Amino acid sequence: MPGVYRVDLLTRQVSAPDVDWTYAEPTEMLSPRTTENSIQELGESSGAYIIRIPFGPKDKYIPKEMIWPHIPEFVDCALSHIRQMSKVLGEQIGGGEPVWPVAIHGHYADAGDSAALLSGALNVPMLFTGHSLGRDKLEQLLKQGRQSREEINTTYKIMRRIEAEELSLDASEVVITSTRQEIEEQWRLYDGFDPILERKLRARIRRGVSCHGRFMPRMVVIPPGMEFHHIVPHDGDMDGDVERNEENSTSPDPPIWSEIMRFFSNPRKPMILALARPDPKKNLTTLVKAFGECRPLRELANLTLIMGNRDSIDEMSGANASVLLSILKLIDKYDLYGQVAYPKHHKQYEVPDIYRLAAKTKGVFINPAFIEPFGLTLIEAAAYGLPIVATKNGGPVDIHRVLDNGLLVDPHDQQSIADALLKLVSDKHLWARCRQNGLKNIHLFSWPEHCKTYLSRIVMCKPRQPRWQSSDVGFENLETNSPGDSLRDIQDLSLNLKFSLDGEKSEGTGTGALDNSFDIDDSVDRKSNLEKADLKFSKGVIGSLMEKAGQHFGGGRFPALRMRKYIFVIAVDCDSVSDIPKVIRTIMDAAGKENPIGFILSTSLSVSEVHSILITGSISPLDFDAFICNSGGDVYYPSLSSEDGLGLPFIVDSDYQSHIEYRWGGEGLRKTLVRWATSVNDKNGQTVEENESRSTTHCYAFRVKDAEQVPTVKELRKFMRVQALRCHVIYCQNGTTLNVIPVLASRAQALRYLYIRWGLELSNVITFVGECGDTDYEGLLGGVHKTVILKGIGNDALKLHSNRSYPLEHVLPFNSPNIVQAKGCCNEDVRASLQNIGVIKE
Repeated sequence: MPGVYRVDLLTRQVSAPDVDWTYAEPTEMLSPRTTENSIQELGESSGAYIIRIPFGPKDKYIPKEMIWPHIPEFVDCALSHIRQMSKVLGEQIGGGEPVWPVAIHGHYADAGDSAALLSGALNVPMLFTGHSLGRDKLEQLLKQGRQSREEINTTYKIMRRIEAEELSLDASEVVITSTRQEIEEQWRLYDGFDPILERKLRARIRRGVSCHGRFMPRMVVIPPGMEFHHIVPHDGDMDGDVERNEENSTSPDPPIWSEIMRFFSNPRKPMILALARPDPKKNLTTLVKAFGECRPLRELANLTLIMGNRDSIDEMSGANASVLLSILKLIDKYDLYGQVAYPKHHKQYEVPDIYRLAAKTKGVFINPAFIEPFGLTLIEAAAYGLPIVATKNGGPVDIHRVLDNGLLVDPHDQQSIADALLKLVSDKHLWARCRQNGLKNIHLFSWPEHCKTYLSRIVMCKPRQPRWQSSDVGFENLETNSPGDSLRDIQDLSLNLKFSLDGEKSEGTGTGALDNSFDIDDSVDRKSNLEKADLKFSKGVIGSLMEKAGQHFGGGRFPALRMRKYIFVIAVDCDSVSDIPKVIRTIMDAAGKENPIGFILSTSLSVSEVHSILITGSISPLDFDAFICNSGGDVYYPSLSSEDGLGLPFIVDSDYQSHIEYRWGGEGLRKTLVRWATSVNDKNGQTVEENESRSTTHCYAFRVKDAEQVPTVKELRKFMRVQALRCHVIYCQNGTTLNVIPVLASRAQALRYLYIRWGLELSNVITFVGECGDTDYEGLLGGVHKTVILKGIGNDALKLHSNRSYPLEHVLPFNSPNIVQAKGCCNEDVRASLQNIGVIKE
């Protein structure tokens, strides 16, 4: 499409003997239908590509249900690809500045989960298409009654899938569906989407009224595109030209025609065509009954059932075999021999020939399913000039509204099906009009039309990009940490760590700004407070650092993250805060001095609490390169200065604060949380209270006096989503603290931010965790970084995870070679683990 320079489709690379070799190709270019000259004009890296990312088991295909532990690894590898491409495109078309994606689109639950993390790590708008939704599948499986909820969860990891879809709702600006039915009957099952609340919020936005920190993704119906370039619709006389053209053709009839025609005693009669697998939901038995019991219809038409491929009914699945046997019995009951075709085999490439045969006989295509999510076969049939009869439940309603090429029926009403079919095959004028309408309107389902609508929705998203992209220049080739390098580092910080007033202004106008205006609701007070705090914080720090540029200072260490051979991330959630200094000292001592190692402390504690524990352990903040505080709600760097008026030797990364601002509910969220705490206390006494001393602009903290009396993290997530509050809720310190941070923030995401921001190599990151931890624990283990689990630490936190939506073992990659266990938390045990992963020598 004009205006689209490049599209990368990211998927899993599979190198397995039982899988086609093409799935192992790391890059595949999709050739555009254009001339070689125009490709050269666009640029060498333009076009569309399939990028296959290696993650998970290297030598085998694994089903989607088993992919969840490996999602973080995919995200990290995808980030690496995106970061590299941003540099390449920047050199080619960006004037040296990185060119970031304009949008990230996740398809299906696992990709939605991945896209949410990528969107958060890059601060890029996200779109999502569910295709098949977990809650709907769960309901269908429960209705079948063959498995309990627990068995379904074990087999399909269905609750993890549903949580991924909920997270996709939290993070997406636009959710694309194929039909209105998908929105009203499937997405409404989710905590994070309510059609009525969505309409109310939309109305408030139009009136310029505050939404009090509530956000809802925009649901947009965009039917799938189709290829029509190989189909040449016939515009001649509807009554005869088709037959004459076919009869005068010198080419032989396709083999599938004779395969079908052999069933009929009178093959020239109009053909009623159904193309569906013999699944009970497809309702084929009702169709056969309708045909068998309507004598006028039997006299006028034949019935063709294309029900997949089979060698033997005995080899079919139970449900499909049962349907097929029922159909054969009905054929026998109504003596439909010579009037119904049900071939055993057909090739996929023969499907167009089947449509053409039905059109040649002036037939009708029917989809009688009880419910049809979309109905792609209806569009295919229309493209070949076939009028349609379709179920009134689901996607066919939207298709019929556009094409106006047939009749809709109640799939439970056998007589209604028979009447509609009889009307179309007996009324030649109606048949011709439906055929003509279908051919006239079919272009609305073409790929160009789909893409135009799709791109218009992307344009309406509020543009978001990494905000420091101009600051990376000058740090690509740093080899040493000389005073000159440090001076440049400080100048970089003075430009990029101070608050950007312009960056907070609303971008976009017109409909786009209207559709996304709730992204800046309740932001005025928050912005003002942030400006005051940050200017106060940075005034003394930046000035002091500039004055001390010739000395050894913390500021010059920020970009040094990219020059470390290894980065040790201490993310151990100790059973007691007082144990943290000992753990830090043990890990630092075990690291030794043989390698240039950097340290990052990743914790649920506030920066003032971090300062206190460092003082307690006689540890200097300058021993660290960065601090991820408040469960990932804030990122700080060490500084020699305490002239900022706060008395703390840290500087806040304001770029990170703006980076995670997306859908942060601010004061509206805080008020809701306070009301929630009051309601809990009304029921259970003084159980939870706001902790203002620990709270920051992007982390609302609460003290929990009795962990048994507060809702579980699963229930609290549901409460937030039902309220349309998009945030990340984390129980910390064995359930004694609750942190509420932006939905795209976390300790794991803060680490990815540092990767994008400063270029540290994630494969050289070693994360230290306990056996368990805060309720964000699962995010710390996966990915390309290496993990050392310190046995005997964090076991008390297991109770926090006892009532989750899904068990931890469904998502933790314990069989990963990147994860090792230290027998304990002494120097020898930690060094032995580091030796196992090759970080230090014996």
